[in-house]
Order: sequence, then structure tokens, then C-alpha cells
Amino acid sequence: MKSISKTPFLLAASLASAGALAFLTGCGGSGNETNTAASTAKGTSPAEQSYVAPGEKDDYYLFYSGGHSGQVFVAGIPSMRHISTIPVFSPYPGTGYGFDEESKEMLGDYTWGDVHHPGLSKTDGNYDGRWLFVNDNANNRVARIDLRDFKTKQILGPIPNSSGNHGSSFLTENSEYVLVATRFSVPLPKGRYVPLEDYEKEFNGVVSGIKVDSESGEMSMGWQVLTPPFNWDLGSTGKGPSSGWAFWTSYNTEMAYDTLEMKASQADRDYAAFVNWKEVEKAVAAGEAEIVDGVPVIDPEKTKGLMYFVPVGKSPHGIDVDPSGRWIVASGKLQPTTTVFDFEKVLAAIANKQFQDEFRGVPVLDYNAILEGEVPVGLGPLHTQYDGKGNAYTSLYIESVVAKWKMPPWSAEEKANLESVVTDKMPVHYNIGHLVIGASDTKEPYGDWLVAMNKLSKGRHLSVGPAQPESSQLINITGEKMEMVYETYTEPEPHFAQILRADLVKPIEVYPKEENHNPNAVWQLDQAEVVRKGNVVEGKIVAVRSRFGPDRIEAKVGDELVLHITNVEQSTDMIHGFALVEHDVNVIIDPGETKTLRIKLTKPGVFPYYCTNFCSALHQEMQGYLEVKPADDVALAD
Repeated sequence: MKSISKTPFLLAASLASAGALAFLTGCGGSGNETNTAASTAKGTSPAEQSYVAPGEKDDYYLFYSGGHSGQVFVAGIPSMRHISTIPVFSPYPGTGYGFDEESKEMLGDYTWGDVHHPGLSKTDGNYDGRWLFVNDNANNRVARIDLRDFKTKQILGPIPNSSGNHGSSFLTENSEYVLVATRFSVPLPKGRYVPLEDYEKEFNGVVSGIKVDSESGEMSMGWQVLTPPFNWDLGSTGKGPSSGWAFWTSYNTEMAYDTLEMKASQADRDYAAFVNWKEVEKAVAAGEAEIVDGVPVIDPEKTKGLMYFVPVGKSPHGIDVDPSGRWIVASGKLQPTTTVFDFEKVLAAIANKQFQDEFRGVPVLDYNAILEGEVPVGLGPLHTQYDGKGNAYTSLYIESVVAKWKMPPWSAEEKANLESVVTDKMPVHYNIGHLVIGASDTKEPYGDWLVAMNKLSKGRHLSVGPAQPESSQLINITGEKMEMVYETYTEPEPHFAQILRADLVKPIEVYPKEENHNPNAVWQLDQAEVVRKGNVVEGKIVAVRSRFGPDRIEAKVGDELVLHITNVEQSTDMIHGFALVEHDVNVIIDPGETKTLRIKLTKPGVFPYYCTNFCSALHQEMQGYLEVKPADDVALAD
């Protein structure tokens, strides 16, 4: 790979910056002006467009990643009102997640995660409203949230051979796989020590296919493809002509292991990986994989035809497939253009072996043979979304702008001057990262709202001290020009989000009694009981407005207290909690649900327990006592 001086880039960037400022002046895009052409049927002013009256409901769900909070935030569009928080990789006392035995087991030894990119399940290339998958960049995990009850049902990982699960969660057309790529490279299998000086020779990354059961959503390891020690970044999956393919960008094709800020930005172009995952499946089935840490791993140097590299400038970040599946748009965050590849040309180049190079046995496709155009969108392009009407929207981190541009096919005049296809720019506040349009990664984007997720809010809110929230801005994209409608703030850090039509989800609000198969569930107060089995005191507890049954439990120091608490309510919003004073315990039990607590009793005393979720006029009266006698006291009757 050639190394080219940055000087031409800096010159181009300066020129682009000046052009961008001129463009903005020409567009008059202050971000605070009303563009009546873009107004929806709800009203003409931004306030009317985002207003959802008390008692009325939003049109869409917005699932934000919660970043290093380890959670997923749920809001509504267009109101942008926060509705709920779904705990995934971190304990969350608000719902008791991580305190009961089931969720503690799911969390394992970890108390936090770094959620980046939620991905909705699909059927035939469109969202089906069944599951939401999210990745944990820090601890190499993927989780599945069931949208029937908006709860985390499975955490898979740490993923073998994978370090830094950033390049996920990307769903294939029928949710056959959640596709994952490594941010960091390490010696494989994990746990092997090699000095960093041997980085190029001994370190590797992988891209992984996490298999998804089509009925249950249960995830399991499928396969992996070995890669050079690049830093894989973001990806997307194919459809239409690119069906069966997946795409990831990388930075650090220089394979530096220190001072990446400088050393990983030397090359004029880095590589994207184009992976034919259906060919990977065939190779694994044909026995061409080597089992590494329990996972079938394909080496593309030995098995040809399933991975190709594509040059993308410069230090790319996002790579996004358009709704047709023909156009692949990659953005180099250190160059002022975004690059459009024609996948039909990609297939032709592969068939005709139009390769410009080879890297570790992987063909490098001829850049000029597959290029459709480099669109001068502006400074710091990161991610691109689509409205399904022939328009693309690219976030520009350095400019703090969303650029709207016309997708190909272009006329000869447009292709000769691609500045002409950039049709609008909207300033955002500030330094946008991801942006999302509903169903942009499907065959049928919604095409009405865009949410800009900005990394900095810079005092646009009441001051809350040094720890600043991030800002999210709602933009109407139904008109020729974009229109800023609403602004809100979120805790760190909504890297990415998904938007789902509300009518595609039918959440339950009560767990039907007949579906509760927990053998320790009890449904009437006279069925509640506490029994001793050796040094285990086990209780089957009823929670009902407005009491616990029983409301007195006896034990002694050294006992293990096991409580199975069933909320017998079958009415919506009749939620109960169970907190035990000075024992660091709080669980929330939804209607029809049974939760299990396990507590080692280490100190004598009388400890109240009470309901933590306000449930009735007599909520305060919903309490009981745990009597813990000294260890040498008379044993309770067996």
C-alpha cells in the first residue's frame, strides 16, 4: 500500500472548508429557520410538528444505544420524549436488573458494557419488530432484547477470538446472523502472549457470524474469518444485488500498534472488507475451517473467493448500503468526500479478476473499476443514511453538519461536477457522530425523520456542571430542504440508534399467568410459604396490592435466604418491588412475573422489607420483616 503525504489532503480540506462555508451561506442554513416546504401534515411550525398531546402516542420508537452506561434508551418520535431504559450490560436498580438470580447469571462477571450499535431484526430485508440486538465494545458481547416485553433475554460472549466488538450489530436480510468485527487485534487464540513488536506477524482480527435461531432468537457462534491486524470499524449488510454480502471499513491498515493518532493516518487509503458470508457458510460446511477456541475459523488466504479488500480514503468510518443494495457508500473521516461504489461493478470486477493488488492472499479490487463517484460532501464525513427517495444524508463531524445529496444514477453533467448533487446542508450542535433515518438499512426506509446524535452539547442546556449531556436533534426530511424541529439531551452516549414504526411492535404489558411456568410461582396468599432445608431458608412469596405474603420471615446468621417472589397482578402497570433494608437488594416484579433472590445472611437483627414501586394508596403499608437470629440461637423448626 502506498504512503502519501498529507499535504494534498490538507489543501483539499481547506478548499472544501471554504466551499462549505460558502455553501452554507448560500443555503441560509442557520438551523433555526423554519422551512415551510418541509412541514408535515401535523402543522407548519417546528413546535407543532414534534408536539404529541398528553395522552397521545408517538409514531415511532427510537432505540438509542446507551454507550458506556451499558443500556438502551427508548424514546418516541416525533416528541423525542424518553419513555424507558432497557438495562442490558449493567445492573439497573430502576428495574431491579442485575439483582435477581436470572439477570445476575446473564451479566456474569461483568458490571458494565459499552453499547454502540443497536440492530433490529429483519425479515426479507425489512424490520419485523421481533428483536433488538446490541453490542458490547468493551467485553466482546452481543445481547438480544425481545421486543415482546422490551427485556434483555440473552447475552452471548465474550466472543472467542474477538477483541473490541465495535463492528456490530449488523443483521443480515432474514436475521440469519448478527455480524461482528473486531476493533482491536490480539494474538490468537486469546490468552496467548506475544510482544507488541511482533504485531504485524502475530496479531489478527476476525469478522464473525453470530447465528440467530429463526424461531427463538437464541444466538450461538457460527463462524469467523481471519483478517490482518487492521482496526475494523463499522459495517453493514447487503440486499438486492449485494444480498449475502457484508461490508466493514477499517483504519490502521498501516498496522501500527502505538501512537495510532499519527501512525494510523499515514496511508492515503485504508481497506474496506467485502465479505461473501454465504460463501463462508459453504466453506465451513466443506470442512475448510480450522477450529480456534471452539469456533470454525476460515483463513481467506487459503480459501479464496469469500473476502476482498477495497481501498477507501482516508481513515474511513461508516460504510452503508443503500435500500436498493446496489450502492455502497464509504466515508473517510479525514477526507472531504464520501465514496460511492457500484456493487454491480464489484461483481463484474470479481468475475473479471480486476484486482489492483493482493494483501496477504486477499485480492484488492481495482478502485477505479468499481468507483461510481467521490461526492464532495464536506469535512469529516462519518455515516450515511437514506430516505428511500433517492437521497443520502451524511454526517460531517468536523463541520457539525448533515449533508443531503442525490444518489446515483447521475446524469453526465452531474457526474462531471459532483458538487452539484449536494443539495442541502443543515448545521447541528455540535460535532455529529451517527445519524439515523427510520429503516435506512432496510429495503423500505420511512424517509420522514432524521435524528442527529451530536457528541457535544456545549452549554445549549441548563448547566449541570462539568459532566455534560449529549444532544440529539430531530430534523424533518420530507421536503426539499431539511428543517430542524427539536432538540433534546441524553446521557452518554448514543453512538447509534434505530427507529421502528410503532405499529410493528405489540408489546405485552402483563405476563399472562398461564405463561408463567416457574415451578416456584405461587398465586394466592394461602399458598405462600417459607421452609427451611438445612441452612437454606426458601420462601415462595406473593406480592399483591398491598401486602407481601408472608410478611414475616425467620432465619439465622449463616443461612442462605432464597426468595421466589411472584407478582400475582394481572392488570397493566401494577408493578411491585422488593427491597431488603441494609442488604443492597432491590428487585422489580412485573405483573405475572416471578423473580428469585439469593442472599447470604451475615448479621443478626430485624430487617424490614418493602415494596419499592408505588403500587396503590396503601403502598406504604406493603412491607414485612426478616428476623435474623444469632447463629448460635435455637434452630428454627425444619
